[in-house]
Amino acid sequence: MRYAGKEIPVLFSVDVCVAGGGPSGTAAAVMAARNNAKTVLVERGVALGGLAVLGCVYPFMDTHAPDSDTPYVAEVKERLRKHGIEPLDGVTQQTWYNPETLTLIYDEMCAEAGVDVLFQTVVVDTVVEGSKIMACIVQTIAGLAAIHAGTFIDCTGDAYLSRSAGVPYEQGYEKTGNNQPLSFRFEMGGIDIERLYQYVAVELKEDWCKSKPPYFEIAEAMHRKQRYKLEELMAKGVVNGEITQEEAEYMQAYTIIGKNGVMSMNCPEIPVKFKATDPVSYSKAVAYGRRMMHHIANYLIRHLPGFEKAFISREAAMLGARESWRIRGKHYLVEEDYHNQSRFPDAVCRTAWFIDAHGEKVSEKLPQGGYYEIPYGSLVTEEVENLIVAGRCISASFILQASMRIQPTCMSIGEAAGIAAAWGIQKHIAVNEIVWEKIPAEKRSYVST
Repeated sequence: MRYAGKEIPVLFSVDVCVAGGGPSGTAAAVMAARNNAKTVLVERGVALGGLAVLGCVYPFMDTHAPDSDTPYVAEVKERLRKHGIEPLDGVTQQTWYNPETLTLIYDEMCAEAGVDVLFQTVVVDTVVEGSKIMACIVQTIAGLAAIHAGTFIDCTGDAYLSRSAGVPYEQGYEKTGNNQPLSFRFEMGGIDIERLYQYVAVELKEDWCKSKPPYFEIAEAMHRKQRYKLEELMAKGVVNGEITQEEAEYMQAYTIIGKNGVMSMNCPEIPVKFKATDPVSYSKAVAYGRRMMHHIANYLIRHLPGFEKAFISREAAMLGARESWRIRGKHYLVEEDYHNQSRFPDAVCRTAWFIDAHGEKVSEKLPQGGYYEIPYGSLVTEEVENLIVAGRCISASFILQASMRIQPTCMSIGEAAGIAAAWGIQKHIAVNEIVWEKIPAEKRSYVST
């Protein structure tokens, strides 16, 4: 194929090409292939799972919606059990996992379904003719190459495939232009979990974490309404000059199942002045966040019982972007859809995770049993007939996206995207013309009731 004045190889000619091997992309690829579509999955790292694996974003949050697990999500949990990881703690509905086990499971699922996976491969451009993407251009370990496909699924998180194809998009909060703050997560080993539990849960009488080791969590968030007992410890560090206010503002950690003495650190939260959509600012955030990481870790080692012999055992291989770019699709979800618990005939999943827009707005939770749905129309565009978008970059406002961005919801969206892509190929229907609710119920991953 000729591109940019040179001949480049065509690596694959397939029914479906999925860009991004995170929670939504892996689900999309597996489900497309299981529905008899020849599928290739493009992943920029060396492990499937995206932020769950490469970004240390752990565990999977609870959607808070009843019966929200679509078949793919339920299968991942069952496969964790078969690998010796019990994902449920018996108290909360969070999904605890082991990152290395999870990416192995994704490898297994892709292999069983017949998905071709391209690792260390980055989408750099698209070739568009009229209203169709004819090919995506990728940078591989061997250089530039092309992938031809009948349908493309954008699971990049940053809507990169969509933007390169000319799809309208938004970025940041409509009122301020700010993105949600980035995080640079890491893991710490050598922790005496029992001593930590004794100090936090027994001595400090912190009772908001209802589960017990090996499922244990600590946290403090000075900007939230809820008050945490560990805030005093972090505040002392600011007064003493050992950590900054930015570093003390937000600290959270979870035990990792199958990694004794290891906790996944949901911090630091990098200041909002660094932008997830600016390559120069993003790059500066990496070094800034790493410095914050070491300051927080060293402070905890000096002052938090149970951390005396702890050490940084792993850095995330990517920053945690809660929000960056979002497409403008056929349907645009807004904050009122959350509060009104909107239902849609073409719904692909349900969720009730609260509006969790760090730095901007944190809403009250919906009433118990309440939820809203995400329509298929938010996954497709008017402009490109053979494009589906899945994951956190679907068509939604900044505030609504802050609710639907959690990983189980993204997995369910990807699951539906894969099913729809295969259905469109089989029935010769443009994916932006598919009527989700007309696909037979037994073939859909979710049916609105």
